[in-house]
Amino acid sequence: MIDFRNCDCMELMAEYEDNHFDLAIVDPPYGIEDKISTGGGSHTKNKTKFHNLYSENSKKWDVRPQKEYFEELLRVSKNQVVFGGNYFSNMLPVSRGWGFWDKQGENMSSVNNELIWTSFDISIKTFSRCHGLDKGFMNKEGGNIHPTQKPVALYTWALSNYAKEGDLILDTHVGSASSLIACHQLGFDVVGCELDEEYYKNARQRIKEQTAQLSFI
Repeated sequence: MIDFRNCDCMELMAEYEDNHFDLAIVDPPYGIEDKISTGGGSHTKNKTKFHNLYSENSKKWDVRPQKEYFEELLRVSKNQVVFGGNYFSNMLPVSRGWGFWDKQGENMSSVNNELIWTSFDISIKTFSRCHGLDKGFMNKEGGNIHPTQKPVALYTWALSNYAKEGDLILDTHVGSASSLIACHQLGFDVVGCELDEEYYKNARQRIKEQTAQLSFI
């Protein structure tokens, strides 16, 4: 079951009691658009072109969440996985169970590896996947529909390492719907939301194209 809504994540979480979700897997905006590298890769050769790509016609997609967001996230979910956790370390509890996305591959020096904060008291886990697999003609998942689209394989890895059978999953920033597709493929019920109406519509279409059988609420 996928419950996917076009709404604000704070409004969504306010509907639920404490610890309603077993696991939240989220990818909030990092607030680093102006710091993203403009070197390497055909789409980054021109700085203006690059930032137009990521600004999406002046959409304010890269607004970093505040402390209240993380307080709600920790309230409604028993455990959490937060991509880009190093950008929010001052708002998250101390943890030794970090994850690491190794964006390996030749000629990928302009791509930063990614840290993943988790609430689990376990050893560090690593996801290795060349960043180039998810860009342009190399993308096998139907093309990019969001500036910070992550591969379905990343969410599959996260669910396989941190979720238990029968867990109810929460995603507060669905974006391209990679998380929802991974949940559907692995048989997890998930609740998610996307604030931007255009991304929401595109994400729903992507889900329909990539899942043979799907139940929406």
